[in-house]
Amino acid sequence: MSDQKPALITGASRGLGAALAEALAPCRHIIAVARTTGGLEELDDRIQAAGGSATLAPMDITQTDAMAHLCRSVYDRWGGLDLWLHPAVHAPPLAPADHIDTRHWQKTNAIVATATAGLIPMVAPLLRGPGAAAVFFDDPHTGDKFFGAYAAAKSAQIALARAWAAETARTGPKVHIMTPGRMPTATRARFFPGEDRSLLADPMDEARRLLAEIGLPRDGIG
Repeated sequence: MSDQKPALITGASRGLGAALAEALAPCRHIIAVARTTGGLEELDDRIQAAGGSATLAPMDITQTDAMAHLCRSVYDRWGGLDLWLHPAVHAPPLAPADHIDTRHWQKTNAIVATATAGLIPMVAPLLRGPGAAAVFFDDPHTGDKFFGAYAAAKSAQIALARAWAAETARTGPKVHIMTPGRMPTATRARFFPGEDRSLLADPMDEARRLLAEIGLPRDGIG
């Protein structure tokens, strides 16, 4: 068992989530959650090759019982967390507001908004130590044409995060809401096919930039 402080990353198998995991691995034991087992295993290989350690949790964040079991396991093994990062997202097909498919609407809201509403009360009791923090990642597209389903779900998620930030301003945990730059992720490729990806920020560079803004990675939270 690693004696490093654990960091929970929901949505860790690729893109920004994977980059955050790798950037934090030198100073945190990574608890990596994602549906894609292969992506998690590849992440674990990279973390181990760099001398870090990870616990893989191949599960769907919309499955309440599974996530509750994971949070209980985190408590039993480590006694809590001092860091939770939540970059998990779902990219539905872009569509006019009057052509949004109900299935895509429901899936996007389940992953982006409803799962967040369920995870906050599960993870919050684990984030009780000095300097404990939760980090959410905004991707503002409100009012952009064809982004209605995604923007609505993401806006709901960030509204929850902002409310939690206000509610815990004095008591903790510290809730950060950050806006990453444009990166060549699978999500962005779905929204902007054919885009010149050479003009986009490297996910690892972006992960390090975002973590530096909140005083990470290092042993402890700023």
